[in-house]
Amino acid sequence: MTTSLPADMQRALMTGIRRLRYDRAPIPEPSPGEVLVRVHHVGVCGSDLHYYADGRIGDFVVDGDFVLGHEAAGEVVALGEGVTGLAAGQLVAMEPGIPCGRCSHCLSGRYNLCPDVIFWATPPVGGVFQEYVTHPVWLCFPLPEGMSTIEGAMIEPLAVGWHAGNLSEAKIGQTAVILGAGCIGLMNLLALRARGLRKIHVIDRLPLRLGRAAALGAASVINNAQTDPVAAVMEATNGRGADLVFENAGHPATTALTAELVARGGTIVLTGMAADPRVTYNFGPLMSREATIRTVFRYHGCYPAAIEAVASGLAPVLDVVSDIRGFSELESALADNLDRKAEIVKMVIDMRT
Repeated sequence: MTTSLPADMQRALMTGIRRLRYDRAPIPEPSPGEVLVRVHHVGVCGSDLHYYADGRIGDFVVDGDFVLGHEAAGEVVALGEGVTGLAAGQLVAMEPGIPCGRCSHCLSGRYNLCPDVIFWATPPVGGVFQEYVTHPVWLCFPLPEGMSTIEGAMIEPLAVGWHAGNLSEAKIGQTAVILGAGCIGLMNLLALRARGLRKIHVIDRLPLRLGRAAALGAASVINNAQTDPVAAVMEATNGRGADLVFENAGHPATTALTAELVARGGTIVLTGMAADPRVTYNFGPLMSREATIRTVFRYHGCYPAAIEAVASGLAPVLDVVSDIRGFSELESALADNLDRKAEIVKMVIDMRT
């Protein structure tokens, strides 16, 4: 352990619905193959907000004190035994899921489907709203020179959008529709633009988010609180519908809408978690168009490409960030995310303040 480290660290504990307190805990020591990282920035994810507001997401239930946060980047400060390829002082983005490495899914490369994955801030596994964390070296990705840890923290949501683009097999010249212009929807937009797509139409009902989508290069933005989204998409595509339809809101209404927006032979990608089992879906249009449905669960192997896209300027993730708050403000930051949704696109927590 590096001698210059403090005796302990601060962490934030969720202690109940909309309740948070800070405490002190020992700084963890890196095991063989791990590094110790001083966390600099953590993005506030929708899953953090669900746990904070509801205490659960489906079968994942918060039981007792719990640390939220999984979109993280920081500085390597100590190396465990046998670690090579990283050095103290390097900035890294950390992929938050640790797969088993032995199951058929891991061995086939689809490690996001590993049934034994250890994923930060998914009960009972705690997250990284704490000053220091240990992590396997192979899941810590060096940030290129000039790339900030704010951008590093945004690699995790960008990876989700990147994986959705990979599953869709998006190609230059195709038309796409994105339902939901929250963080993941905007990352979906950046990922598709990085692949060369330009005819991308974004649907949402919050003006701030639609404004961000327009600034990030959407061909058109459609406020579905004011405009019939199906009519608008059909007008924009000369009646064809979209080759690719991405659902990122996880709402029953937008999920159902995908069948009306997709073109013949097109592909629908469901990224938003529509946990409500009462989704009404009309498969008739889908079957007559021989469309395909793909579903997204996190990502696999996306961090290197996502980092390269940010470093090269193809994916300006900083333009998605609307708010930066200090670690000392975490409780009010989470409350604002829940209560002022129309005013916040993406919040990032600076863990050093």
